[in-house]
Amino acid sequence: MASLTITPGYPLRGTISVPGDKSITHRAIILTALAEGTSRITRYCRGEDCLNTMRALQSLGVKIDESAEELQVHGKGLWGLTEPDRFVDCGNSGTGIRLLIGLLVGQDFFTVLTGDASIRRRPMGWVVKFLREMGATIAG
Repeated sequence: MASLTITPGYPLRGTISVPGDKSITHRAIILTALAEGTSRITRYCRGEDCLNTMRALQSLGVKIDESAEELQVHGKGLWGLTEPDRFVDCGNSGTGIRLLIGLLVGQDFFTVLTGDASIRRRPMGWVVKFLREMGATIAG
């Protein structure tokens, strides 16, 4: 297996404007939760899937202040997430649960992700297979 070494660079600072679609909103919430400090997400998608991703990160210890105009995400840094005291419910968000699986396999605590009946029937095998090949321990 080949190895890759990534050397940290300088911190990113600034503002970026993108449309508030569902796919970008999921990623913006996750990335700002992993950043250090407070980030503002404006004109975000307020759909239930994105709100489920927000709630999932809140259950992992991320403080998020929500209004109709913006989210203020108080990022905890890459290793600042905390083990939840219950299942992390992703609702019916396929994008949210798949992105969170990838994020959480690298954390040093136990997490159970779940969702509604529909999400529990969706195929996740390809995601799990890929992450297991990378060394993740996943049951389900």
